Parts: sequence; structure tokens; C-alpha cells
Amino acid sequence: MSSIDILASPIDFTPLHERMQWYVDQNILSCCNTLVMRGLDVLDYRTFGYMDLESRRPLREDAIYRMYSNTKIVTSVAAMILFEDGRIGLDDPLAEYLPKFANARVLQADAKTADDTEPAQRTITIRHLLSHSAGLSYGFIEPMSVIDRCYAERGINALGNPNDTLEAMCDRLATAPLAYQPGTQWRYSLATDVTARVVEVVSGQRFDAFLKRRIFDPLGMHDTDFFVPVEKHERFTAMYAPLDPFSPMKGGLALADDPIKGQYTQPRAMLSGGGGLVSTVADYLAFVRMLVNAGQGEGARILKPATLKLMRTNQLTSGVGVNFPMWAMPSTVFGLGLALRTAAEADESAKVVDEYFWGGMAGTHSWMSPRANLTGMCMTQRMPGFWHPFSHDFRRIAYQLAAG
Repeated sequence: MSSIDILASPIDFTPLHERMQWYVDQNILSCCNTLVMRGLDVLDYRTFGYMDLESRRPLREDAIYRMYSNTKIVTSVAAMILFEDGRIGLDDPLAEYLPKFANARVLQADAKTADDTEPAQRTITIRHLLSHSAGLSYGFIEPMSVIDRCYAERGINALGNPNDTLEAMCDRLATAPLAYQPGTQWRYSLATDVTARVVEVVSGQRFDAFLKRRIFDPLGMHDTDFFVPVEKHERFTAMYAPLDPFSPMKGGLALADDPIKGQYTQPRAMLSGGGGLVSTVADYLAFVRMLVNAGQGEGARILKPATLKLMRTNQLTSGVGVNFPMWAMPSTVFGLGLALRTAAEADESAKVVDEYFWGGMAGTHSWMSPRANLTGMCMTQRMPGFWHPFSHDFRRIAYQLAAG
């Protein structure tokens, strides 16, 4: 019996189930779950595959997943709570809260080394952080670039050093040049981790304590945290990596993070606002329902409708879009913590326009479509699993079956 209430629906989701099961059967995914919601009602929820390939225990409905960059939406909501509280402003200089980011230098257009810089023409703001337009980088997306080489040399690690803290990471990050002038481009980055540190400074609380008090407890998200305690280890999924990382549709997986011996089984110093959370389908569904329900969930008001509308409004300079070197994301811009679709591709429903979404590197995806009144969640534990064909298939079939 599912812990998630499913509305009786005339829609036959068999084509979706068969396609997701195919990915497991082909050993492309070790596990997968899919959830489709209209309004606040779950129309379909199904699990596929295994907790781990070694024991082949069936995937549990209450399984715990590494959420990676789905954490960013949670962190962005945390920042917007402080915005509503009047504690921060979107155009406040970052240096007002983290002074070491004052007097930033920017890489010159033809920079050959991290020393080839010029003064920043404007200060980094909170708005820049939340829209990934601050000039920061990640350190791994373009490892041969000047900026990512600089991060590596300074020990700026996207997943956090074992004994690091948000404060220590931000201090090192502040010594690196910016990749571009703030506000002029979009680049996926550590900006959301910096946002988490701002939350700590402004609130006077550790980041995990703030999330628990203002988001997790009000929404009943009791399995969401930055580690998995020992009493929940049996519910923690194993994570796998493809044997051939350059062939996403080729089967073959190797264990990448053990659920018992891995890095998530004890509290960590690094509370990564960009990618540190673990969660369950039920917990993350409560969070997504809050977003869909204009900021209210489980009887608690987390954000005002106007704040969520602002988050779903493009914050990038005209002509700037979301662009990854390895993944094409056409007709996509960025709001405050959320990617936004501005147009449909030839093979898509017109109702994808205004869809807001994001996902995690290990394959945890969520998207919300106001025009279709449809929400999708699809999770696995494959590294890398962001923008993988399985998530595109899930989204495409869900729209075909349920968008109307």
C-alpha cells in the first residue's frame, strides 16, 4: 500500500511504466520512481528496480535519495523566506553579508591565467546569486577553463571538502576571480552554496537548523536532511555510475556510493545549499505541492503567492539564456532558483511554456507546468543522471498522457 494517496484516474499510465521499466531492464538505471500530479492530486506513482543491485531488494516507496541540485530549490526558498521577513533584499550587495566578496576582480575576456583580471564593474547581488548570474563557477563543468582550473588550484570543491564548512568554502571562493562581469551571463555555479551561507549569517543559525524550523518541520519533511542516520540506513539507496559515461543509453553500472559506508551516513561539516540534501518522494512531494499551491502546504504558509510569482519570473539580462557546454537547454531562462521554459520545441506540447523546474546530478528531477496544471517527479541514483534520456522520456510521456 502506497504512503502517497493516489487519485482514481481514467488515464492509463502503462506506456510510462513500460518505458521506465525498460531503463531498469537494460541496466541503464538501478532504480527509478515516477510521480504525476494534476493540481494537488497524485494521478500516478510507481517504483521500479532495486535499492541496490547487489542484493536486488525491490525499491522501497519510502526510499531515501541523494537529491544533489534539487537542494538548490529548497535553498532558494529559504532565501526568499528571509526576503519576505525583510531581512535581505534582492539587490543587496553580497558583500553586505559576506564582506570578503567586496572589491571582486573579473577574468579578462582573453585571460590565460587567473591573474589576468580587471575590476568588477558592479557588485554581486542576492539576485545574481539566485539566478546564477553572479560570475561564479562550479569547478567541474569546464575543467580546462581558466576559471575552473583556478578553483581546483584553490581547493574550491563543488561537493565540499570532508571537513569544510560553508564559511570556509565561501572564504576561499572570495579569493578567486569572477568568470564574467556580474549580471551579464548565466553560468551554473556555487552561487547557491553562497546563498546558504548568507542564510546562516542573516538568520544567526546553522543552515540545517534554519531549513528544519522554517521549511521541513512545517511541511512534515521528517526524512529530509544532510545525512542519513543509522536507523534509516536500510532505506537509503545505492548510487551507481555508468561503465561507459560517454554512452548514456548503454547498459552497465558500477557502485559509486555505498549506502552504508558512503559519505552520507554521518553528519558532515559541509551543509551544501547547492547539493547536500537527502530526501524521499513523500517529503519532496510535500515541498513541490507547496510550490504548486502558491506557497502553502500541510496547513503552513511558507511563502506568499507574490513571492513565488517573482521566483518564476526571468531575472537574466535580455538575450541571456541557460546554457551548459554538454547539455542543450533551448528556450530556457532562469528566475530565482528555478529554470523557466519560454517556448515549446517542435515535438513538445505548447503547454510546456512557463514550466519551472530543476534537477539533481544523480537523477532527481521535478517540473511544474502551470498551463497544463501538471507536475512531474522522477528520481533515480545514477551519476551522472541530470538531463539524461530517461528524464526526457518521463516528461514527454507524462505530457502526452495527462496534459490534455
